Amino acid sequence: MPANTAKTTQPTLVLVGHGMVGQRFLEALAERGLTESHRVVVLCEEPRAAYDRVQLTSYFSGRTPEDLSMVEDGFMAKYGIELHLGDPAVSIDREARTVVARSGLSLDYDVLVLATGSYPFVPPVPGKDATGCFVYRTIEDLLEIEEYAKSHATTGAVVGGGLLGLEAAGALKGLGLTSHIVEFAPRLMPVQVDDGGGAALLRTIEEMGLSVHTGVGTQEILTHEDGRVRGMKLSDGGELDADLVVFSAGVRPRDQLARECGLPVGERGGIAVDEQCRTKDPHVFAIGECALAVDGRVYGLVAPGYEMAETVAAAIAADDAAAGFTGADTSTKLKLLGVDVASFGDAHGSAEGCLEVVYANSRAGVYKKLVLASDGTLLGGILVGDAEQYGTLRPLTGSVPPIDPEQLVLPAGSGAPVQLGPTALPDSAVICSCHNVTKGTIRGAVTEHSCTTVPEVKKCTKAGTGCGSCVKVLGQLVTAELEAGGIEVDKGLCRDFAQTRQELYEIVLALHITSYRELLDNHGREEARGGEGCEICKPAVASIIASLAPALGASGYVLDGEQAALQDTNDHFLANLQKNGSYSIVPRIPGGEITPEKLIVIGEVARDYGLYTKITGGQRIDLFGARVEQLPQIWGRLVDAGFESGHAYGKSLRTVKSCVGSTWCRYGVQDSVRMAIDLELRYRGLRSPHKLKSAVSGCQRECAEAQSKDFGVIATANGWNLYVGGNGGATPRHADLLGQDLSDAELVRLIDRFLMFYIRTAEPLERTAAWLERIEGGLDHVKDVVVHDSLGICDQLESLMAEHVAHYRDEWAETLNDPERLARFVSFVNAPDTPDPLVQFVAERDQIKPDLPLLTLGTRPENFDLAAAGGAPTLEGSASA
Repeated sequence: MPANTAKTTQPTLVLVGHGMVGQRFLEALAERGLTESHRVVVLCEEPRAAYDRVQLTSYFSGRTPEDLSMVEDGFMAKYGIELHLGDPAVSIDREARTVVARSGLSLDYDVLVLATGSYPFVPPVPGKDATGCFVYRTIEDLLEIEEYAKSHATTGAVVGGGLLGLEAAGALKGLGLTSHIVEFAPRLMPVQVDDGGGAALLRTIEEMGLSVHTGVGTQEILTHEDGRVRGMKLSDGGELDADLVVFSAGVRPRDQLARECGLPVGERGGIAVDEQCRTKDPHVFAIGECALAVDGRVYGLVAPGYEMAETVAAAIAADDAAAGFTGADTSTKLKLLGVDVASFGDAHGSAEGCLEVVYANSRAGVYKKLVLASDGTLLGGILVGDAEQYGTLRPLTGSVPPIDPEQLVLPAGSGAPVQLGPTALPDSAVICSCHNVTKGTIRGAVTEHSCTTVPEVKKCTKAGTGCGSCVKVLGQLVTAELEAGGIEVDKGLCRDFAQTRQELYEIVLALHITSYRELLDNHGREEARGGEGCEICKPAVASIIASLAPALGASGYVLDGEQAALQDTNDHFLANLQKNGSYSIVPRIPGGEITPEKLIVIGEVARDYGLYTKITGGQRIDLFGARVEQLPQIWGRLVDAGFESGHAYGKSLRTVKSCVGSTWCRYGVQDSVRMAIDLELRYRGLRSPHKLKSAVSGCQRECAEAQSKDFGVIATANGWNLYVGGNGGATPRHADLLGQDLSDAELVRLIDRFLMFYIRTAEPLERTAAWLERIEGGLDHVKDVVVHDSLGICDQLESLMAEHVAHYRDEWAETLNDPERLARFVSFVNAPDTPDPLVQFVAERDQIKPDLPLLTLGTRPENFDLAAAGGAPTLEGSASA
């Protein structure tokens, strides 16, 4: 590309780097009108615009790179910003005030802002460049790791047990790899937590099946003859087998450009800046992880970077009233591998004469510590396993809490008074540290700017648009402010129903309503009655009626009558729709136990229909690629062989996974396979607000990973421990202990109660993990209800489950025995292998016979005069159209 040194009438501002901080800087420029007064040019090294690096790991949970984008559609065009992707700056001439990009593009600048971020530190160990070694920093890194893991790895090791290291370990586990974490420090997350917090975190992570090695370093990466990774040698002399290694041992400031052009940098890196984030050169600024602030620190968090971005925008706008950047809050709250971890303020108690208040429950993996000054001022704290109070405690830092600190760390239900809520905070308290938004600003968004929802407040204030840890508190403040202003907060399910899902459940149960139409016309909003409903309430009501069908005396078949119109795409054909338009078949295999004869039938079906076959993580076999009209044929063979629907398509029980238990395993203390089969057969087909997953482990070694399930069971020498509210996926959560050393009967009774109480009180599409965190009183309330029968409803809960068990019928077996139900399984008229004899397929449009009329889509054979047409009609368009 030819050099571009043309001058413009406007001053030129060049931004080098386009990460999260760089994008926030552009937004700050736009908010101050500086994009109108300046030509703004961005040089970005990556092939994509700014994305949310904090949520990077969510890519492995289904979020796409586009989902992670931080740039609104049309943002660059709207503000006239020139963005050059994949074209980083390679040199700066401060005397000539030019910056040159890799492509050869040369830009004159009046203002230069360096936002080059940081780069991963890779320890200088032998073998670090071997094939199979990766870093964990960009989307491209993740794509490479994912691709390599598919065909070359079964075991992975992460070098580094900090924030990003635990994220990387979780990603490897999610890819199905056996995972190790190697941390040189004596504990995990050494910067954020102390020994007590590290011990709680370690116990919880090891219970998830990850191997943690602390207090040892990586001495060498071992390789095969072809140069691929085969393991690592540790500093204590031990070795680990590993096919893939991820280095996540910290980051270093990317200050090479500054060094090369003569700008001062810190002894340990970082471009030295003043309070306005200006370098020694008055025309050059530095922000984010590449900058060394006046307090001598390089900040590796996004919130300080955002503050720097605001500071530089204010300096360019000559806003003398704007505050400079002298330091920042380094508080963090994350959910790592399903574990809440938070630290804030003086978390390690470095202040002279400080005191500590500690609560620890190692069995539950909970550790809480508050650091206090001698006068009671809250200085900081650490929360592991339960960070519910983070949103309230962090803003209180620097003040004396209005209640005793001991009450702030004790769990709910332990005799402590009601926990302190965000409404008790002063208006000056910072709720969103990413964007420095105070409680007063949030209240003002409601009272002065007429915001009535969290999304509206987020758009108005930017609160909650960073790391997201403050969103729950944000919602509480918005609701409280609306109610304080006398504004009724609509808690209805949707536009059609003013009631919540729980209230609709009670109405359906009490009045024996079996029809969505009856519910809408008699209990919907006045303006909705007689209407068609919406996509929120129809599936929600369908789920309620289906789960209560036996007790209501209604048909339990989800495609009978009106119910069929309420179901989503999967339920319509009792199969999972895949992205290519075909369907998957998932027979139920309770507990993963299967006979050779049944395996042979599955193999024959897969072979005869050309289906892709996969063994799932839930110990079942998926068959992919079936067309709609093939589903009854396939299921006919499977049902004849003794299989039934696995309900992979429904919001219902999916699987009860198990280890081999005491029958085969030398560590097993109970028959986990038998229990898993019993539970799966008991709860199969149970419709619920969201899918349900379970597992039974035969001992504390937890091979079935029961503590990541909606309800999980672990054998003890005296019976069974029941864990509830666990969840994998995008928002992983460790399950909570509900009952221990239970007999078989006690276990089943408690699960019955728990599941029916969840179905009764959950919101639409709310997993048990989210429900348990949302429901008032949390686990303690649930325990009071289902264990101690505090509401007096346990008999009813058990009765409803008994009705379900007694009336269960396999949906596919019923479908195959009913010609009317089978009639729905037809594909479109021009599908391959269509049974319609009147459809003739031709290779191309120009082969249609001109003397025959056309049979267009929508023409029924009975309305077509075949004799008058002189023969069989052809379809308008080719078979491939």
